[in-house]
Amino acid sequence: MPAYPVAVRRTINRSFHDHVFEDHFEWLRDKDSDDVRAHLDRENEYAEAVTAHLQPLREDIYGEIKNRTRETDMSVPSRNGAWWYFARTVEGGAHQVFCRFPASDVGDPELAWTPPTVEPGVTLPGEQTLLDANAASEGHEFYALGAFSVSEDGTHLAWSEDTAGDERFTVYVKDLVTGQLLPDRIEQTSYGAFLTPDAAQLIYTVVDDSWRPWRVYRHVIGTASEQDELLYQEDNPGLWLGVELSADKKWLMVVSACSEYGEYRIRPVAEPHQEWLTLIPESDRVLYSAEPITVAGTDYVLLTHDYQAPNSRVSLMPLSQAGSSITDVDLVDVVPGSEQARIEVCEPTATHLVVSLRAETTPRVRLIPRAALESLLDGTAGSQGLTGTEPDFDEELFTASLVSARYDNPVVRVSYTSFVTPPRIYDIPTAGPGHRGVGEFGVGEPILRREATVLGGYERTDYTVERDWAVAEDGTRIPISLVRRADLDTTVPAPVIQYAYGSYETSTDPGFSISRLSLLDRGVVWAVAHVRGGGELGRSWYDRGKKLTKKNTFTDYVAVTRHLAERPDVDAAHIAVLGGSAGGLLVGAVLNLAPDLYCGALAAVPFVDPLTSMLMPELPLTALEWEEWGNPVADPQVYDYMRSYSPYENLRAADYPPILAVTSLNDTRVLYVEPAKWVAALREHAEHPETVLLRCEMAGGHGGASGRYSQWKDTAWEYAWLADTLGVAG
Repeated sequence: MPAYPVAVRRTINRSFHDHVFEDHFEWLRDKDSDDVRAHLDRENEYAEAVTAHLQPLREDIYGEIKNRTRETDMSVPSRNGAWWYFARTVEGGAHQVFCRFPASDVGDPELAWTPPTVEPGVTLPGEQTLLDANAASEGHEFYALGAFSVSEDGTHLAWSEDTAGDERFTVYVKDLVTGQLLPDRIEQTSYGAFLTPDAAQLIYTVVDDSWRPWRVYRHVIGTASEQDELLYQEDNPGLWLGVELSADKKWLMVVSACSEYGEYRIRPVAEPHQEWLTLIPESDRVLYSAEPITVAGTDYVLLTHDYQAPNSRVSLMPLSQAGSSITDVDLVDVVPGSEQARIEVCEPTATHLVVSLRAETTPRVRLIPRAALESLLDGTAGSQGLTGTEPDFDEELFTASLVSARYDNPVVRVSYTSFVTPPRIYDIPTAGPGHRGVGEFGVGEPILRREATVLGGYERTDYTVERDWAVAEDGTRIPISLVRRADLDTTVPAPVIQYAYGSYETSTDPGFSISRLSLLDRGVVWAVAHVRGGGELGRSWYDRGKKLTKKNTFTDYVAVTRHLAERPDVDAAHIAVLGGSAGGLLVGAVLNLAPDLYCGALAAVPFVDPLTSMLMPELPLTALEWEEWGNPVADPQVYDYMRSYSPYENLRAADYPPILAVTSLNDTRVLYVEPAKWVAALREHAEHPETVLLRCEMAGGHGGASGRYSQWKDTAWEYAWLADTLGVAG
């Protein structure tokens, strides 16, 4: 076998708060250096060479993913105005083709809102292709869509493309009446871009030098981009800036926010030069979302906020009181705060409020009739808020998420999935007479529109899901989700892949994966550790796994591993750790804590040098990240705490298991240099440095390569390596 790459030591001293850290591999940060590129090439060559024996298995897994996937498929059409919109995927095409066709209003409202059947390869009468992303991607090693916005009148399309993987986009505009691409072209934008309802203007955001969205511009269609008007600029480096239309499309809303507080400013779309109206000021440090709404002829703001409610509550605030401190406004609770449910967002339609929430760890959707708001305001409904109704599903662990709740549409679209149920799309009627089964809350029974097809005879009863609990060092109970084949002999210990994320209040919710079947069918148990730092058990679950309590994330994970290892149906000698991005930080930290517990570790785009990154505000997104990790530049306590868990700075002589780190050269969220440095340093400490691998995608972003076929190949590469470390590669 070839010798593993050895990175040359070129020591750079980092000095903060009377502490000096000798960094031997910081030179790898110079992305344009020939030496750095050559080193990454050697890493890729080495990773390919030492895993060459897995090529047949990689091909098998890739084939399994491909053969289970309906390559020629389509989404469920969604109606907006006079058109049904949907997307096709075609065999051999890595990206989607976006289409539409005319809707017809018939006498039966139920039929008018029943999506037509779209067949693979069959063009519908009047069907139009809006954007063929396969054709647009030709000639680019990387291609990803950012914005995709059709004007409310259906006459124009705006979309944006990233062809480097660095999340900087170019916006294009198309006249859908003539089919012509307009000369309007805007470079270097962020994700957010949309057309105003009349298609006369384009609203978009741009990022600063640290990749933070900080400016909102207005572009008048048909004019040069140099004439674009700056609508708002956020100068606080700790806040990101976003822009959106209100649900009723009457208000333009700019939001400055971080993970802990924010501020909304609104003004009528029809009056682009009116002064911005601040809702709840940033100085109140309230985390909230907002929607202007009218009840009984009076203007209100529907707030989803955390004032005196850590898990948030939904309240009405008179629009006339906008700009006042939240302590001085008249709030009427629609959904009061609760320890049992985490309220995430509330969106109004013409007839209902649609609440996205989390209870008993799982996401769900609740619908509340708007007619009931009047009784709240006049006091006849009491002070307990409104209950509403939630769709009833037949699994304990599931994910029910809002797909769309267009303001004037008489249906709400919801997605449903679980670890064993392929994604489903349901339409929930919210109109009056004429729609079947509309009941007490003005809501009908969910209508199944589609369940994703898994080819090859998939049966969800062939797999089973279990909820287990581990106990952390401080006595906290940590939920675990376990997925396996139902026919596994539980008297025979099975290998386990243990996954977690555990940051940003991001929950690892039940979800179906075709690629995961290749591991399950080889006898692997998939275990999700719902550690603190995520949001599975409410806001406090997140707060107890961030900043100066971040170590709970790592010790929770180790506690889950020890718990699993004691189960008679788990092979304690074959537990692999898996995580990506902030979950990659978790991988590195737990390997330093307990390397002996794991037979292998896959770290995807891992955030393994967090302290160095948080000490460099000039890096992409760093200042925004201080709300998650703390600010080690200003606070010696944060510096010392981060230094105590940083994977890169806490390596020790140990028998680390085989490790695979995967990254992308153009990733702007977790720079390639972090895993590159980590791998170089690992090899100096590990008893078996030859088992430490780095694989760098040279034309990819934070999500790796673009296009479904490239992504399947990457997944097959990684899963084959995991199968090998777990002893199931044969």
